[in-house]
Amino acid sequence: MLPSRVLTRAPLALLILALSGCNALWECTDTTAERGEAGVRVRVENTYGQQTGVTAEVVGWRLEPHPQVPAEGDQVHFRYLFHSADDMSGPALDACAVDKERAVLGCRTVYSTEAWPGRNGGLTGDDWLAVEHPGQVAQVLLIPNDQSYDGRTCEADIKDGGGPHPPEPPDNGDRL
Repeated sequence: MLPSRVLTRAPLALLILALSGCNALWECTDTTAERGEAGVRVRVENTYGQQTGVTAEVVGWRLEPHPQVPAEGDQVHFRYLFHSADDMSGPALDACAVDKERAVLGCRTVYSTEAWPGRNGGLTGDDWLAVEHPGQVAQVLLIPNDQSYDGRTCEADIKDGGGPHPPEPPDNGDRL
């Protein structure tokens, strides 16, 4: 049996722990943002679903062999443009080649920080998507969710982790 001194001080100790923030161990939660509507031109959203003032668009694409691996056949070569993006810490978006039913054939993340200043004041870039069946590509779409936020998860850091995170990139076959 515990001495009465211990029993009377236990609630006080729990109150001190709760007020000191130690109860955060039980409150760490991760949330994943809902994937926004993909399009050729999108308004970039942060992890809370709020627009950031940045827009991005696919300004063209074509099928052609990649110059570094021409033997692999046609790949999707696309150009993109970020408007009002910060060239030092701007957003990153998933770009996806889709078929005529908007089923994903392949995706990659494009970063405004890897783009260069264009003639129209935006940041322009180009990239490549290797897809299994290039002849099925109907268009290249951008998903508006900013992928550049890489916050700590509860699993990685229960004390400081948690909060909203960007949605997972789509898998091949997902419809956008």
